[in-house]
Amino acid sequence: MAEYQNIITPVVVRGPGHEGVALPYGEWSREGKSIYAYWLGKIGDAQIGPIYLGATGIASLICGFIAIEIIGLNMWASVNWDPVEFIRQLPWLALEPPRPEYGLSIPPLNEGGWWLLAGFFLTASILLWWVRIYARARALGMGTHVAWAFAAAIWLYLVLGFIRPLAMGSWSEAVPFGIFPHLDWTAAFSIRYGNLFYNPFHALSIVFLYGSALLFAAHGGTILSVSKLGGEREVEQAIDRGTAGERSALFWRWTMGFNANMESIHRWAWWFAVLCPLTGGIGILLTGTVVDNWYLWAIKHDFAPEYPLVVPVVPDPAMLEGAAQ
Repeated sequence: MAEYQNIITPVVVRGPGHEGVALPYGEWSREGKSIYAYWLGKIGDAQIGPIYLGATGIASLICGFIAIEIIGLNMWASVNWDPVEFIRQLPWLALEPPRPEYGLSIPPLNEGGWWLLAGFFLTASILLWWVRIYARARALGMGTHVAWAFAAAIWLYLVLGFIRPLAMGSWSEAVPFGIFPHLDWTAAFSIRYGNLFYNPFHALSIVFLYGSALLFAAHGGTILSVSKLGGEREVEQAIDRGTAGERSALFWRWTMGFNANMESIHRWAWWFAVLCPLTGGIGILLTGTVVDNWYLWAIKHDFAPEYPLVVPVVPDPAMLEGAAQ
């Protein structure tokens, strides 16, 4: 029989829409019917609906809408309510945190108060969504691995906008809301504390970031390459002999000298992905609270070489005798 398959053509035929397992007594009902969208099918053949929101889902969406509305209206106001300028400058617009003189107090709305309100509702939205993910997994009899992976990302978010500013004693240490202003904050933060490249937890975070991409790409490519042999049926393949599971394992033993199995590759990928924001959050939290200059820290701990002095030292004008303090 002639066979035609390449990296683009799918192998698995889509079955009828599935409404899902029965919900426990007392749960809200699912809304809508299942459909398949043509263009979404091009990237995943995903079934859309029925949708279950529940109380925490609705509360999360409401809080998220309030946060986005506060951020958006403040950005719009910053361009004098001009819709054209709002769209044109949107990547550069920002809602900034309070100035340093306010510390951890509640400032006037137009001097950082809106930032605090937006942060409160955005944080409430994210935490409510986490509760929803956890509760949905338990209701379906699943493990809670997705919820705890999401919690790792929430940890980094809270470090940047809440935990570290509290430790530093000022909301001004937090990240502004905005696209390029967020990136500008990151660059300035690195320069201010001696270059985050010398932060070992930042280095670990990047290792896990790139490692996650490599693991997911390797796993995805492996399963796709044996999909014509039934490789997507991973549970059965874990105990099967001679077909997709064994061939994919053999391929990695041939090329790398060792292999994961149909379960362990997902544990590897889960840990690599989760450790990326966990280690990143630790590195951010230590910056300014424990370590003031990562380059000097790296030299002291033999983590980086001390570069030779090739230009004369330029004194800081603020430290010269007679300078205004």
